[in-house]
Amino acid sequence: MKTTLAKTSNDAEKAWFVVDAQDQVVGRLAVKIAAILRGRHKPTYTPHVDTGDHVVVINADKVKFTGSKEQDKTYMFYTGWVGTAYRRNAAHMRTHNEEFIIQHAVKGMLPKNKLAFKMIKKLHIYGGADHPHAAQNPVPFKG
Repeated sequence: MKTTLAKTSNDAEKAWFVVDAQDQVVGRLAVKIAAILRGRHKPTYTPHVDTGDHVVVINADKVKFTGSKEQDKTYMFYTGWVGTAYRRNAAHMRTHNEEFIIQHAVKGMLPKNKLAFKMIKKLHIYGGADHPHAAQNPVPFKG
């Protein structure tokens, strides 16, 4: 039995998937998206090669948090100057930058290396139901 490994990311064909985030829990959705970006759903998955696909997330402003995370979960930002760390809760981020919630969750589930930067560039998040990627013929992801 032979194991085939992808040589470069050019060997793998990149597909496009659409994920509807409406009424889905953020963490569970991020696990599915991270698996698609890494290519874990393909038989040619290779950990050190970017074999993943593009993901278009729509309705990012309608994701759900479980429990009281809407008010309790905080995101910390730091400008680099002393005393300038500030925190925003999930409700604030939903009104000001709804794409950030999903992007932050997915980025945390990707590997911490240079390959993750290539993977996160294939994630396209939109707050509404419309997206400009109709020409790529994205397929709805069932999973």
